[in-house]
Amino acid sequence: MTYKHPLLFKALCYVDGHWVHSASASTMAVHNPANQQLIGHVPMLEKPQIVAAIDAAHRAFPAWREQSLDARATILRRWAALILEHQEDLARILSQEQGKPLAEARGEIAYAASFIPWFAEEARRLYGQNIPSHIPGAHLGTLKEPVGVCALLTPWNFPSAMITRKAAAALAAGCTVVVKPAHETPYSALALAQLAEEAGFPPGVFNVVLGEPQMAMQTLVQDSRVRSVSFTGSTRVGKLVLQAAAQDVKKVSLELGGNAPFIVCADAHLEHAVKVAVEAKFQTTGQDCCAANRIMVERSVYPEFLSRFAAAVRELRVGPALIGGQEQNVDIGPLMHQAAFDVTAERVADALELGANRLVGGEAHALGGLFYQPTVLADVTPQMRIYREENFAPIAGVMPFDSIEQAIEMANDTEYGLAAYICSNRLDLIYPLIRRLDHAMVAVNGVKFTGHPIPFGGMKASGLGREGGAEGFEAFVETKYFCLHHQGQFQGEQP
Repeated sequence: MTYKHPLLFKALCYVDGHWVHSASASTMAVHNPANQQLIGHVPMLEKPQIVAAIDAAHRAFPAWREQSLDARATILRRWAALILEHQEDLARILSQEQGKPLAEARGEIAYAASFIPWFAEEARRLYGQNIPSHIPGAHLGTLKEPVGVCALLTPWNFPSAMITRKAAAALAAGCTVVVKPAHETPYSALALAQLAEEAGFPPGVFNVVLGEPQMAMQTLVQDSRVRSVSFTGSTRVGKLVLQAAAQDVKKVSLELGGNAPFIVCADAHLEHAVKVAVEAKFQTTGQDCCAANRIMVERSVYPEFLSRFAAAVRELRVGPALIGGQEQNVDIGPLMHQAAFDVTAERVADALELGANRLVGGEAHALGGLFYQPTVLADVTPQMRIYREENFAPIAGVMPFDSIEQAIEMANDTEYGLAAYICSNRLDLIYPLIRRLDHAMVAVNGVKFTGHPIPFGGMKASGLGREGGAEGFEAFVETKYFCLHHQGQFQGEQP
């Protein structure tokens, strides 16, 4: 594939302002999930090389933190502008290695860019405060200080946006970063590093490394100079990150799995509810921690909702994002890898065996490979895996409820607590539902709710901390308190 800016397609890691190979010449093949064709090979760095990236970030930190806020913001804004300037190239790289439709990839690049100028500006409000003193002759206050070197561990489902959402906050606060992207989608991260270099980040401020996943994670998380770890990925791996970071008590931010309920009340506008449900479930081919996995519909409108929802899902177009470099008009791409495909088939088989009714799909797609049919299963029960587990796939489980109390109980019946959705026009129902759902983010009558000004994150097994919003700085700053005792009366003279 050709690009307008050929340097964006990088097959080298970025450490201390240099593009580097693996010291052992070890590489990993990267394949397009839509057709399994080889995209290229990327270097798998050895442990000393990852330590060298930490060294570089540690060396660069004092000068970067002392840069004026305006100087840091100028570089950040230049980075964002370059990302938008090269949106099409970045989207094509993303679609090629991740598989999502090109329209979704373009949207992710714009979304990724949006965090950077926002944090550059919001850093102006990293205020300390004066504290009324309870100590005679003393002045009390606080400062917000950058923590230092930050390790950013990012996933494959949003390979550009999850980097900028973390890195923009850390860099704007005055931290330096080492990014370790998912090995399935390294090229998006390396393209961002190319543009970071062009934007003018000093050597060592922004680094991107790849390596054997467990070794790379442990090296970054267990190095005492890394003072903050921000991880997006599965709850299982997030727990391992938290355990490793506990060894020297680092700051940790975790954005983990989800099992989002989607509650449709009887008063909802059903046509609109169906549209929102389709988008909430099937965007990113269902490979989204905020995907609406359990669709709960009040029994009086359950049959009509099922009929409309199934009809809408049948219309979804499945296929590769690109064929011969030409954009395809599709809604659903492939699953990311064979393991994801296999567990999807297992969950559908389990649900059917336990009594779910298949309304749409439920099988491998005729395209073959990693394509799976958009699927609707009705009459799902809590015994089924698709009810209990996070479904990173285009499979929707639908079930009825008889009362709002029952809907709340069902919605909260999960270890996860990331996103939830409500469709209703009654404020007397909506607000109590918002309050009583054990999920950190609630969208009402719409699917779009994320963005740069909002605190994204989860409760329970869905994570710790928030990304985006003013809260997005919390993982990357420390509050320093000071107590300044006066030595005597200030007379305007030197003692």
